[in-house]
Amino acid sequence: MASRLHAFNRFELKYLVPVEQAAEIRDELAGRMDRDPHSPVGGYGVWSLYYDTPQLRFYWEKIEGLKFRRKLRIRHYGNLDGVTDESPVCVEIKQRVNRVTQKRRITLSYGVARQLCDGRRVVDHSARETAFVQEVLELITRLNLQATVITGYQREALVGRDADTGLRVTFDRRVRGRDRDFHFGIETPENRFTIPPHLSVMEVKVNERTPHWITDLAARRNLHLVRISKYVQSIEAFGLAPRSVFHVNEADFPPPTPTEEQPPEQRPARYDASTKAGAQ
Repeated sequence: MASRLHAFNRFELKYLVPVEQAAEIRDELAGRMDRDPHSPVGGYGVWSLYYDTPQLRFYWEKIEGLKFRRKLRIRHYGNLDGVTDESPVCVEIKQRVNRVTQKRRITLSYGVARQLCDGRRVVDHSARETAFVQEVLELITRLNLQATVITGYQREALVGRDADTGLRVTFDRRVRGRDRDFHFGIETPENRFTIPPHLSVMEVKVNERTPHWITDLAARRNLHLVRISKYVQSIEAFGLAPRSVFHVNEADFPPPTPTEEQPPEQRPARYDASTKAGAQ
């Protein structure tokens, strides 16, 4: 069996910016970066099911800023409509070692991923994947991990070119989640916004050093680094921990129409600034 294991290390910088400013930054970056070939106009959905202990160990490790910490999640890329047991997902361990973010993941069908993480069963895998599968099972059984929250958002991604091939910048908007109904394919999920919908999370991801022109852009636009975790936001928004700060029902802020997702030059003439302001 061919290996489906993927691993990488990188540094991540996060900024919280208004959606309109994020669009301006994205357009400026497009002069020196390329659109990720997997990122269509308007972006793509990213949905993650996070596992934690009954005492929320992973949450508190993040809050306390431990230099070594881990999270386990199942992640699906794209729209959740029509997700079945055959849909591809990633079972991923994300860990932080000092300032370095490390990710290791294996691509499985959704049904098999649930057998591994919820059923706590060994699933078919290649020899190269054995250590990772055993680590997932060891974490789940030793810590009694259980499905805790789902997060979701719309992501647009840019990748560096030439000397900046290790650079990736993402813009995540409409960040929301739920603390129940953990099946990705549920028809009527009750999601809530866990970050105010007028804000976007901008992440700069590099293998080694951040390009100087990126730091110059951040300084010129008065961007400030933030410590923000979509998982932590979901835990707090649903009152699972005593720091609950914000939530808004998803239905109160419907997504823009397909026309509104198009770049300005492709929009019909009737699309004006007032319409754009209302949509965002």
